[in-house]
Amino acid sequence: MSQIRRAQPEEAQLLTDIFWRSKAYWGYDAAFMQRIMGNMCIKQEQIVNEWVYVIEDAAGQVAGFYQLCRADHGLHLEDLFIEPEAIGKGYGRQLFDHAVELARELGYNRFTLESDPNAENFYLKMGCVRTGQHESLIPGRYIPHMEYHLK
Repeated sequence: MSQIRRAQPEEAQLLTDIFWRSKAYWGYDAAFMQRIMGNMCIKQEQIVNEWVYVIEDAAGQVAGFYQLCRADHGLHLEDLFIEPEAIGKGYGRQLFDHAVELARELGYNRFTLESDPNAENFYLKMGCVRTGQHESLIPGRYIPHMEYHLK
């Protein structure tokens, strides 16, 4: 049985590694991964100052994580990444549902996110709506802007 708990600051590198393995799962080439590397890591300060939660599998291994953070417009789902071997096992849904409940507890009625194009269908299934897009570092590739309204 899986368990969701608050991330610990000393897990920053572990979460960064999960981020990179999860991102690479979608087949991005080495040049793209190198271009985004400097901007894409989980820092201890984020774990301390924002809401970062991990999901552990039945063996107690971290299978994924998410991060909710404050933004000018309210609340933003900054990250939700799953270990590649755990994709499709329901961990993403469990983390998303946990984020929804946390947003509700914090008094928010919605949150925003920017989705990897490969994950857009997941977020649509979760009930998010697409509100826009912007071009990514790869010409012709667009990053969906999405929003989730708490019911």
